[in-house]
Amino acid sequence: MKQKLIVLGGGESGVGTALLAKEKNFEVFVSDKGEIQKQYKQVLKHNEIEFEEGKHSEDRILKANLVMKSPGIPDSVPIVKRIKSKGITVMSEIEFAAHYTNARLVAITGSNGKTTTASLTHHLLKQELRVGLAGNIGDSFAKQILEEDYPNYVLEVSSFQLDDIIEFKPYIAVLTNITPDHLDRYGYSFKAYIASKFRIVENQTKDDYFIYDADDEVISNWIKTHSIQSTMLPFSLEKPIENGAYLDNNNIKITIDNNQIIMPTKNLTLEGKHNIKNAMAASTVAHLLKIRKQTIRESLENFQGVEHRLEHVLKINKVQYINDSKATNVNATYYALESMDAPTIWIVGGVDKGNDYKELFQFVNEKVKAIICLGVDNKKLMESFGSMVDIIVETQFMSEAVKIAYKVADAGDNVLLSPACASFDLFENYEDRGRQFKNAVRNL
Repeated sequence: MKQKLIVLGGGESGVGTALLAKEKNFEVFVSDKGEIQKQYKQVLKHNEIEFEEGKHSEDRILKANLVMKSPGIPDSVPIVKRIKSKGITVMSEIEFAAHYTNARLVAITGSNGKTTTASLTHHLLKQELRVGLAGNIGDSFAKQILEEDYPNYVLEVSSFQLDDIIEFKPYIAVLTNITPDHLDRYGYSFKAYIASKFRIVENQTKDDYFIYDADDEVISNWIKTHSIQSTMLPFSLEKPIENGAYLDNNNIKITIDNNQIIMPTKNLTLEGKHNIKNAMAASTVAHLLKIRKQTIRESLENFQGVEHRLEHVLKINKVQYINDSKATNVNATYYALESMDAPTIWIVGGVDKGNDYKELFQFVNEKVKAIICLGVDNKKLMESFGSMVDIIVETQFMSEAVKIAYKVADAGDNVLLSPACASFDLFENYEDRGRQFKNAVRNL
């Protein structure tokens, strides 16, 4: 008898899992409560994989041996509760896919910086190793295993993906930082969200490695009160570290088992203190995997960064337009504003996730000359920042936001899109928001 696999959600991870599962001789059925995007529907039809959209056929789903749940579906939805009450195993795509590869896995998580760190790590490793980049970025992990099973993978993993792991065990786990985010998925419990992030190390042994930010109090406090089996390699901007990475007079020093590499930060292409940390994490991975020191240095100097993350779009009339649409929470915007070195017109707003804007006040007072609120409901932004700047306006159109910024900006200023909010009120996702910003800037 074939094992029955139900895939909940017909997006990138769901369709990737369905393809791999079919190849591995599962009986596969894909069920999506919403509408499946055209490109994914075509893939399912072409591969003769059964699917439904706009509903969940409960009688069929509850006959499954195994359910792969897409990360966007919370445990609180009725169908997931029914599946679990029946004792059917629920897992995430990264868990399912990992069973079908013997590759060495580098898994990277964190509230912020994980996309940049994953992309940079991949960039460093691919100079000398065959390595795939998957997870929350690019093609799904499952699809890559099916199409070209690399001997190494860099996986960007979210807390939602980690929530449904069972045996998933990366050789190297990286935790960039933890700040409150997605708390609506965790019953507004920060503690539950922290525990979710730390699941990345729960199956590791002393033969595996855990790279983490030693300056992050949330991470440090958790480590003090919980047992972690992995070999730990911290990184820090503030204190010397014997085994791991630290900043010493504008040089990154990484030591692993008495083998040291030193790199000047002045040659990094990425700006901002947070990117020094991302570079430390990525370089520690590369150093562990025996990438040559010269290769690491050169790769850090030519890495071009990630789309929608502090991406320099164009300079018009000596005004720099910067796309940071990927900043979907306050902490990400904190890093963006911190790195601004000129008077800034700040475009902010979207779906508020229970944001506390206090930590941004210092930078807004120091650096921001005008605020453009881009969202359906801007009341909280207007109340938080209205008294801090001379100009604060509202709009629901990206093209209008960019035109207002153009009128307000003087030579030498920055125009920064860094929303600190989710995008779903006016845009399909943060990528759509970023692309609309870039198009509006080009149309100037």
